[in-house]
Amino acid sequence: MKSAAELIQQLNHTDECNWIEAKRGSAIDRSILESVCGFSNEPGLGGGYILLGVEQEELSLFPTYYASGIEQSDKIQLDLSTQCASMFNQPIRPTIQVESVNGRNVIVAYVSELPDGQKPAYFRNENLPQGAYRRIGSSDQRCTDDDLFVFFNKEDSFDSTLVSGSSLDDISEEALALYRQLRSKVNSFAEELQYNDEDLLYSLGCIRKEKGEIQLTYAGLLLFGKRIAHRRLLPMVRVDYVRVPGNEWMEDPENRFTTIDMRGSLLEMVQRVFSQITDDLPKGFVLPEGELQAESIGLPTRVLREAIVNALIHRTYRENQPIQIIRYGNRIEIKNPGFSLKPEDHLGEPGSKSRNPFIAAVFHETNLAETKGSGVRTMRALMEKANLLPPTFESDHGRNQFTVRLLLHHFLGTDDVQWLSTFEIYGLNEDQKRALIFTREVGAIDNSSYRQLNGVDILKASSDLRDMRLKELLDQKGKGRATYYVVGTNFVSGDEAEDSKPPVSVSTPVDDLNLKTPPQDLSAPPQSLSAPPQSLSAPVTIDYKAVAAKIGEQTLKKINKLPKRTSDPLIIEDVIVDICEKSYFKASEFALLLGRSEDYVKRKFLTPMINSKKLLYKFPDMINHPEQAYIKAKTDKK
Repeated sequence: MKSAAELIQQLNHTDECNWIEAKRGSAIDRSILESVCGFSNEPGLGGGYILLGVEQEELSLFPTYYASGIEQSDKIQLDLSTQCASMFNQPIRPTIQVESVNGRNVIVAYVSELPDGQKPAYFRNENLPQGAYRRIGSSDQRCTDDDLFVFFNKEDSFDSTLVSGSSLDDISEEALALYRQLRSKVNSFAEELQYNDEDLLYSLGCIRKEKGEIQLTYAGLLLFGKRIAHRRLLPMVRVDYVRVPGNEWMEDPENRFTTIDMRGSLLEMVQRVFSQITDDLPKGFVLPEGELQAESIGLPTRVLREAIVNALIHRTYRENQPIQIIRYGNRIEIKNPGFSLKPEDHLGEPGSKSRNPFIAAVFHETNLAETKGSGVRTMRALMEKANLLPPTFESDHGRNQFTVRLLLHHFLGTDDVQWLSTFEIYGLNEDQKRALIFTREVGAIDNSSYRQLNGVDILKASSDLRDMRLKELLDQKGKGRATYYVVGTNFVSGDEAEDSKPPVSVSTPVDDLNLKTPPQDLSAPPQSLSAPPQSLSAPVTIDYKAVAAKIGEQTLKKINKLPKRTSDPLIIEDVIVDICEKSYFKASEFALLLGRSEDYVKRKFLTPMINSKKLLYKFPDMINHPEQAYIKAKTDKK
């Protein structure tokens, strides 16, 4: 068991940590118990530590954790052990000890991961799945129906359940013929090819008899259903291909993008979606000296096909949402409903987990997909071989969404080499140079993206990002799992660099500040952990008149009539909807208008309203974007 001082040092060394939770701990509240539940349930995490009496100083130059102390440590210990034993469906027994850090008492509680047969732990007065929590990154998040599939391997998968109102008339003969053709190429002697259509569907788990009538399972409808059946029974299960001009989501609601909606049998959709995207991609070839065969220098087709197949196989079909494929000027983003069943850090490792095993089996038998968990590793290898930045993956448990990001930018082209030469004085390693190019293309980078780009662990990523932050190439935003980095003071864009290096007065450090070796007083943990460091930053001011000018008089009157305290959140939500009826507003602007703190407005109103589809993000592809703003969701008239 680690000591409190070691855990505090760990928190200050890494910008995010999924196995340590720091709390003020003046009382054992719901959030502490949610962390207990999350550490107990999270597969493969091995448990985690809860530190009580530790806080983070946010106003310092570099946010730092310090020991604030617990006054009634005996009482807090007793309350924690008592509630862990009584609040859940089964007793949880954390190991608890009190330590002194610089004269202040800190409680260290270690919560072990439960054996598979005892998961999930959940609050005894709540039902599953909502009463259970998982540890996702550095946050505790409610479980969903898909999480139960992780915990209960014996539970029937969703794709094996029957679709009410379906029948054999909904089966597409063309889709069945395509399956036989693809299967025959893999194994022309496969036994199932000798079956008639009904027996074939039954053997694949695509139909079952219910009360004497044959009905389709979700696997049957999705794999072999007619388009008209998909529209009637699964109206939101489709693929939306969206073309966005430029490199970011457009603000103009009247001229944002063009979109193509596609639906039908999954076996047919693979080639249809693939062809639609490849027709839009830039194509280039190079003829090496002495060679007769030209080589393609575009996005590898196998990478794109793998990403499409993964989205179709691994998405959750419990959610009535389409797959979105967004084509920006410099990248492709594929967003499918359903978080990854494998942790982000384990993507690319052998072994595959699928929430749709019947669908995955058909794709494997027709050689459209592999089931050994090597798809991600193959994508990374092919992108690097094509001299492209590796793909990045983002699994968002809270939004129940998985994103694959494929940059179309060739790494270390002639322009990139010239651009990177402006940063020579900083002594960056190859991993950090990749991060610079990624940040220039996408606008921001986080610890997870850095690890995926460079194949490093969290400590190496944190160390490199901290080094770039100290050199003011990057600027840190957010905290905990929401930490990300944007361009800093010394980050020079391609337009600024042009043909010359930065002026000596800007790029050359003064003698007493060696940028290759961070200053000792900034890179090392603070000497004292018992008191917060002195605040070095001033709050950013916002012009109230400028913000108020963006909204109408009627909305201003509603704001002025708001009570200082109200127990009805719908009153505030109605005002927020009125505020952003026609324009985007930032969280800081809402906070200024409503007279509340920014954190409170985001936690209490903006995030729930995003989840309930009342608001939309300005930058949906990067939730933590530094210029993130919100607008009222438009009603779908279709």
